[in-house]
Amino acid sequence: MSQLAAILGLSGPRLTVSERTFFRDANPWAFILFGRNVESPDQLRRLCDDLRGAVGRDALIFVDQEGGRVQRLKEPHWRAYPTGAAYAAVHNDDDEKGKRAIFLGHRLIADDLRAVGITANCAPVLDLPQSGADPIISDRALGDWTDQIVVLAKSAMSGLMDGGVAPVIKHIPGHGRATVDSHKALPRITTSRMLLERTDFRPFRMLADAPMAMTAHAVYSIVDEDPVTTSPKALRDLIRTTIGFDGLLMSDDLDMKALTGSLQFKTTAALDAGCDIALQCSGDLLDMIEVAKGGRSLDGRSLERAQVAEATTKSVAEFDREAAEAEFDKLMARSL
Repeated sequence: MSQLAAILGLSGPRLTVSERTFFRDANPWAFILFGRNVESPDQLRRLCDDLRGAVGRDALIFVDQEGGRVQRLKEPHWRAYPTGAAYAAVHNDDDEKGKRAIFLGHRLIADDLRAVGITANCAPVLDLPQSGADPIISDRALGDWTDQIVVLAKSAMSGLMDGGVAPVIKHIPGHGRATVDSHKALPRITTSRMLLERTDFRPFRMLADAPMAMTAHAVYSIVDEDPVTTSPKALRDLIRTTIGFDGLLMSDDLDMKALTGSLQFKTTAALDAGCDIALQCSGDLLDMIEVAKGGRSLDGRSLERAQVAEATTKSVAEFDREAAEAEFDKLMARSL
């Protein structure tokens, strides 16, 4: 059965009868979880099993587990993880300790996620923060200069993939200059191409071999006046050509106010523009039906990219959790 080119959420901590039936029939490529879906490790493990049972295959299950203020699995069942800025602070003091700390942090996150059945993480953030920008990125960023973001993001990706969790770099081609939060309005970035290629685009270009990337809902005036997510020219020119990213490209959440129109319209627009996968997170069944109406089967090059992303979750390196936690806590002691 063909898969719907979509990642969908669900309403609560347990799969409802209506959701199970819908997922069986729509067959979305993958799922994404939020705080509303999380109660305990045992509950979350059962939920992941039920989601995969609904589609009859080992579908990827995503979450946003960056650390800091973006962490869906929280205390008391899961440890709190540092912000991107905290890792950057360690790296500022010692390059190798910073890289080791963020590797271990993300290896521990991967261990947490795999233990409950989650196999993809919407991290790391590669956005370059700018003074005067909206604080939506701020301390989520892995530093305030491009080379630092590159080395820390590479180590974070290695930690996740060693643990059998597929990473998603975000928000391509860069959200750090946005002066409004794209959850609320559409940012417009007017910076010159020359400066963008030296700064914001560079982390994404240096990590263009990542298996997956998430778009920024922002206008780049060097291309056109459409949001990147629904702009064929921006996706082709900025992401596929200038940055050179050829992995699986997913939209950011289609519910965000940066995009206008119905969910059916936005889904079709994102896929027509060149996104491989439409991401829709509300968990509302009527919303998901609209996405299915605007969607299409996952096939061709998009299917190949999806299969590559899935393959990154098939092996898990040996891991001593107790030793890793002790080393991680020592490395991060000055920043936590």
